[in-house]
Amino acid sequence: MSQKNSKLVGINHVALEVGDIAAALEFYGRYFDFSLRSQSDTAAFIDMGDQFLAFSKVDAPHRDNVRHFGLVVDNRDGLRARMEADGVEFVSEKRFDFLDPWGNRVEIVPYADIQFLKARSALDKLGMAGLRKSDAALEELRNKGIAPPADA
Repeated sequence: MSQKNSKLVGINHVALEVGDIAAALEFYGRYFDFSLRSQSDTAAFIDMGDQFLAFSKVDAPHRDNVRHFGLVVDNRDGLRARMEADGVEFVSEKRFDFLDPWGNRVEIVPYADIQFLKARSALDKLGMAGLRKSDAALEELRNKGIAPPADA
């Protein structure tokens, strides 16, 4: 009897290693609107609708080179300029990739332009009821056989 591989469904959370929990919340809070789920001296969890971002305190610093994850945002207008003015290090000319103070590489991607669908109930909970996909993203989803709802 052969076993079938488990199918990947999505990402529940990403855990980032940081040197200071309070400083990580302050850094990310300077640029992103989020709800704090819980916090301790060694960890914090911030909600992103039906997913979350975890911060874990570590002593050893690191620096991501290629390894990264993409944070999906409703709008990135002016965000890069604000981050650059604050001295945040950007590591790509082509993409919106930056390093946080602990060396985590993060890419910022707009919801409208990617093949990623949030449930309408999650968008409503986030206060983003009007968020929609671009025509190009909708076409990419349809080409994959994913028929998004009419209000995507």
